[in-house]
Amino acid sequence: MKVGIIRCRQTEEICGSTSCLAAAAKGKGAFGPFGPCEVSGIVSCGGCPGKSAVARARMLKDQGAEAIVFASCITLGTPIGFPCPHRDMMIQAVRRKLGDGVPVLEYTHPAPPEKKS
Repeated sequence: MKVGIIRCRQTEEICGSTSCLAAAAKGKGAFGPFGPCEVSGIVSCGGCPGKSAVARARMLKDQGAEAIVFASCITLGTPIGFPCPHRDMMIQAVRRKLGDGVPVLEYTHPAPPEKKS
């Protein structure tokens, strides 16, 4: 399955999306029900409050994504420990726009275990 990932714009400078890409390639995390997935694109939400998420999800779909996935930085707060306060609004807006035929996943991978000092 081809997926498009929407990530938090505020984490772009500190996260290379490697955990999201690995989870997709291995079919882990939220990708589990689909098995290994091909990432057809990664875009940001456009910045707070995420008004660009709908247009960018539509663009990803038009370019071949069969599912849209909100990255864990938005829904779980990984890696900064602060989930997006606009996540529910963005997810619902994307679901309304794309309809029932396009799955919208709410995270990519679980948060990594905390390091012990």
